Amino acid sequence: MPEPTRREALGAMAAAGALGGLTPSARPDTPRQSDLVKAENDKPGTTDWQLTYVKFDPKAKYRQSLIEGYCTRMSVKAGDKLGFCVSTDPASAFTIDVYRLGYYGGAGGRLVRTLGPFEGRPQPTPPVGEKRLRECQWEPCVTLDVPKDWPSGVYVGKLSAAKHRYQSYVVFVVTDDRPADVLFQCSTNTWQAYNKWPETHSLYDNDRKDKKPLVSGVQVSFDRPFAKYPQVTDNPLSLGTGEFLLFEFPFAYWLEQHGYDVTYCTNEDVHTSLDTLTRCKAVLSVGHDEYWSRQQFDHCIEAVKRGVNFGFFSGNAVCFVTPFTPSTDGRPNRVIERRGRYGGVSPAELPWMADLPDDGPNEATLMGARTVIPFNGSGDWVCTKPGHWIFAGTGMKAGDKVPGLVGWEHHGNPADIPGLEVVAAGKTWTGGEQESHYEATIYPGPKGNTVFNAATIFWAQGLASPPGHWLPYVHNGRPHGPDKRIQQITKNLLQRWIGG
Repeated sequence: MPEPTRREALGAMAAAGALGGLTPSARPDTPRQSDLVKAENDKPGTTDWQLTYVKFDPKAKYRQSLIEGYCTRMSVKAGDKLGFCVSTDPASAFTIDVYRLGYYGGAGGRLVRTLGPFEGRPQPTPPVGEKRLRECQWEPCVTLDVPKDWPSGVYVGKLSAAKHRYQSYVVFVVTDDRPADVLFQCSTNTWQAYNKWPETHSLYDNDRKDKKPLVSGVQVSFDRPFAKYPQVTDNPLSLGTGEFLLFEFPFAYWLEQHGYDVTYCTNEDVHTSLDTLTRCKAVLSVGHDEYWSRQQFDHCIEAVKRGVNFGFFSGNAVCFVTPFTPSTDGRPNRVIERRGRYGGVSPAELPWMADLPDDGPNEATLMGARTVIPFNGSGDWVCTKPGHWIFAGTGMKAGDKVPGLVGWEHHGNPADIPGLEVVAAGKTWTGGEQESHYEATIYPGPKGNTVFNAATIFWAQGLASPPGHWLPYVHNGRPHGPDKRIQQITKNLLQRWIGG
């Protein structure tokens, strides 16, 4: 994998300067509500947000056609309209219990609305369209005016059928425009890229004779249910939530537990507006944040230039150039396609990638490090710079390890950015045998801000274990769950970024 040069890194920052003045910072008349999340989590919670019973189709092994659905928008603001599209096969009455996910005294969710009952019926499975697109055009059972007092967060609708006991989720993100300390960016594009619904229709499924999985010419739509996540971890009770419950929720749960002033957004929101980023002091990329549009990348580069702090608590992030296109009925940003590799396709990647015409800048010019080859594996997160301020209060010494925290994809090959430091580094193994490596980095921005790269998808596993959470096991390794050292490093970073 080619390493980004200092010239490339500085060039990417300079090129983004053309975006200066594209949009203003957060609206000056938008009130700051720093205690909003704390007050929300003081409200009574419940563990009833969890699914209890699921059952998958014999042929389409990731799908539960008994009851399934999706929302007409992935991101919605309070006061806007949101449609719930649900199919039940066989026909059955059903209800939708809507929960906001958070800490709530350890319960993990709060019931905010019950909708229904509705008379459900089978809705059609769409035919395979151009570029293997499967796009539902289901009739909504209800259109909700999202209450104006619903705070930003990740919400699930628990679908429960009356004719049998089976359940599933729909998921959506409520966003806002308010200034906040922390912006939690959900990796919604990646959730959809891996969604196989109804059978084999993810961005990794195609009809090529060479069987290369990472190609252009395949599209996926947000207008369809999320099937069970198909790799790395088998958690059937996350059905309908993409990757949020698997790789992101522990971080959100921990942030809300400790009362951080956090607001939430999707990849689409960052793609749409630079203002999404610049109203906040720190932006978090969490989990498996692989698929980014070029506009999203450019907005993040510009936000760093303007002094926003970034934490890439993620792996395999900013890997593929992924433009949005409208749905068949004209709604914007409902279809995505893999069109390019950030940094270009390297010779080592040719066995998996082909026909990716839209190269983007090297992702390490933003993150400090990038996806390496081999890109799958597991390993320990090993401290290499114990005197750095991120390790204050952890007691970590050079060579100390957090077992199994690195995986299943990771970052390395640091960029030649002035002031960049490697704070953790080590080896990973694919399938227990094939060796790779990672480097966790931090570098200074131009206005006293910093950009941290944890170099692992599994960072959130070291922060918390909410109700219903299962630890992933992959490549003969696994993280161990909450770790006081990872919690302290995260606190140190947030303290530096937001003060107080």
